[in-house]
Amino acid sequence: MIRKTILFCVLFSVFTASFAGEVRPTKNVILMISDGTSLSVLSASRWLKTYRNEGNKLNIDPWLCGTVTTFSSNAPIGDSAPTTSCYMTGITGQASNISVYPVADPANDLIRLNPDSAYQPLATLLEAMQIEQKKSAGLVVSCEFPHATPADCASHYYNRNDYKVLAPQMAYNNLEVMFGGGTDFVTDDMKKHFQNTGTTYIQNDKNAVLNFTGNRIWGLFGPREMPYDLDRDTATVPSLAQMTSKAIEVLNKNENGFFMMVEGSKVDWAAHANDPAAILSEFLAFDQAVGAAIDFARKDGNTTVVILSDHGNSGLSIGKSNMSKSYTRMTLQDLMGSVSNYRKTAEGLEKILINTKPENIKEVFKQYTGIELTDDEMKSLKGSKNYRAESYMDATHVENMNFFITRIMNSHSNFGFTTGGHTGEEVFLAVYHPQGDRPTGNIRNKEVNDYLVRAAGLNTSLKQLTTDIFAKHADVFAGMKYNIVQEKDKPAKLIVKQKRKTLEITAFSSVATLSGKPLDLGSVVVFMDKNNTFYLPKNLRMILE
Repeated sequence: MIRKTILFCVLFSVFTASFAGEVRPTKNVILMISDGTSLSVLSASRWLKTYRNEGNKLNIDPWLCGTVTTFSSNAPIGDSAPTTSCYMTGITGQASNISVYPVADPANDLIRLNPDSAYQPLATLLEAMQIEQKKSAGLVVSCEFPHATPADCASHYYNRNDYKVLAPQMAYNNLEVMFGGGTDFVTDDMKKHFQNTGTTYIQNDKNAVLNFTGNRIWGLFGPREMPYDLDRDTATVPSLAQMTSKAIEVLNKNENGFFMMVEGSKVDWAAHANDPAAILSEFLAFDQAVGAAIDFARKDGNTTVVILSDHGNSGLSIGKSNMSKSYTRMTLQDLMGSVSNYRKTAEGLEKILINTKPENIKEVFKQYTGIELTDDEMKSLKGSKNYRAESYMDATHVENMNFFITRIMNSHSNFGFTTGGHTGEEVFLAVYHPQGDRPTGNIRNKEVNDYLVRAAGLNTSLKQLTTDIFAKHADVFAGMKYNIVQEKDKPAKLIVKQKRKTLEITAFSSVATLSGKPLDLGSVVVFMDKNNTFYLPKNLRMILE
């Protein structure tokens, strides 16, 4: 018991340490997250470029400066939701938490928690830069826009999968730019809000997005996530680098500056699927986006770029236990030749094969992979249960055609995997700062937030901003008449009456009505059904007094 207490104190002191170096604030901050990217992915990507005669360096390489130990509040192996939440808020959460304070788990917590703060929405860096500094904000991703990492920046909830709660918050947080996937999650109410705020909403039109000349834009491609870069139709779907460059162009119109988060979302998805061709092509697409951001930052001279991952995934290794040669005799051709020949991801090839006549499968498979299928491999493809896994995280467990394609492709390559899930090793850290003010060595996830806050030059702490914009309704309206109205399939409403004024506040929105007239609240309102509490700006009381 004594040993556990000492260990806890040591962990607490380490995990709450702040980055101590000088950080001169810059006008713009760009955070770039390659989701689920283990350090081995960088190594494999460099070797693949070398094999293809594309050079032996990544755009990220000159700026690598350390590693990050990233974790959930009660588990060393992190989930995307709480890990990016910590980068954005400074508080490490539990699995599935989107920028909210975690529920205490005393037997397992790695940080000291206040049980009374459970479910408290936490102000994010994006919100702070919008509210305090009047800066623009943008998100660029290749997943659906309410997915965990982008949601962490501009919404709050305990359940990362509840898109009906997360999506409207992201719309009502008034982002100047949102590029990614997820047209299925844009509601009529969100579209109406876009009209009211002068936000151009574009669906599935690459040219319209890249030729946009205005100040506010949501450009989404596909009903859910965007395709893997290796499967992307370049004529109709932009690359992550193209979206990054366009987002910078739009955001940079604000003379106050901007915050932008760019996510290489599907490196993680590919790692869950154990698909090395998808992993490497997705990371290289992310690295191209890094190049675009760094080019801007170097020319601008007033922009910080922080590049890192949120956690490892899959235990990818260059080399595996059942290789045909000794590891010291494996040539670059042996290691990279097969994966370099793969012209589609397993998911992309599945979409082709399910529409291919059985007698043509061998020919088509070889066309896209260079692999001559054996009779047993053909049998596995024809006998597969051709249905989609309920979650991309289960891709290595569902025996659909995608599963068997991946197995075949991996049997012809020399990459190994330990799991289809996340892993707990530290992740890479790279930073560009115009004056060279950057952290070095190994830092913790909270220290990433410390650095970002200082690079942004915030005067108000995120803790104070949380107090200001996410106060409990019972405290804000103490002594006044109020009630919560909950109707099926509709967001909860808080109705407050004082004298002759009536304030109606809809959950997950930033627009209320005061005696029937629209009222901009300046930040989103969050309702937590776990404790039946609205969290909202504490200055609302003054409006009714």
